[in-house]
Amino acid sequence: MDDTRNGRLRVVILHGAYGRPDSNWFPWLAERVRAAGHEALLPRFPTPQGQSLEAWLDAYDRQVDDAASRSRTVLVAHSLGVAFALRLAGRTGTADPYRGAFLAAGFWGALDLPDYDPINAPFFAPLDWQAVRAGCGADVACYAADDDPYVPLQFSREIAERLGAPLQIIHGGRHLNAETGMTTFPELAVDLDALLVPLAVAGPGVR
Repeated sequence: MDDTRNGRLRVVILHGAYGRPDSNWFPWLAERVRAAGHEALLPRFPTPQGQSLEAWLDAYDRQVDDAASRSRTVLVAHSLGVAFALRLAGRTGTADPYRGAFLAAGFWGALDLPDYDPINAPFFAPLDWQAVRAGCGADVACYAADDDPYVPLQFSREIAERLGAPLQIIHGGRHLNAETGMTTFPELAVDLDALLVPLAVAGPGVR
C-alpha cells in the first residue's frame, strides 16, 4: 500500500516572524494530527533577534530530519512561515517533493511594516516558482482573511495563483491568529484531514 498516502505522515508547522510554535492554532492542530496517529513537529525559529533566512534554514535542518522523509511530510505555515515553506519547497524542487503544503496568511514582499520588513527581506530573494510548485507536492491550499490588517488579500492571492492552488477566504479572520481569538483553524483542518487517514482504522498493510 502507498505509504505516502496511507502510512504515517508527518506535519511540520511553521510559525512566522515574532511568532512561537506554542501560539495561535498551532498546538491545537498538532494535537489533532497526533490523535490521528501521525507525527507533528513544531520547530522554533529565532525571531525577531537573530532572524535571517540562513538562521531559519539551520534551525529547520537541526530540528527536522527532512531529507529522509519529504514524501510523507506536509508543511503547514502561517504568515512569514509561508515564505519559508516556499523556500524549503524550492530547495528540493522536483527531485524530492514534499507531500503537500497548507499556507495561511502568506505574503511575498514588503508590507510597509517597519518592525517586520527589514528582518523579513532576505526571505524574498528571487525564486524559481516552477521548482517551488513542484516541491510543494500534490496537495497545496492557501488561506487568507478578507480583513487582514497586516497582509493585503492580494498578497495571498498572488501566491495561490503562482502555485496553481485554491485560495479559501476566511471572512473576518484578520491575520488568522490568536490576536483575534483564533486558536483553532477548522477550515485548514478539514483539508488536512483528507490526507491524515486515522491509522487505527486505515486497514491492513498500513504501517
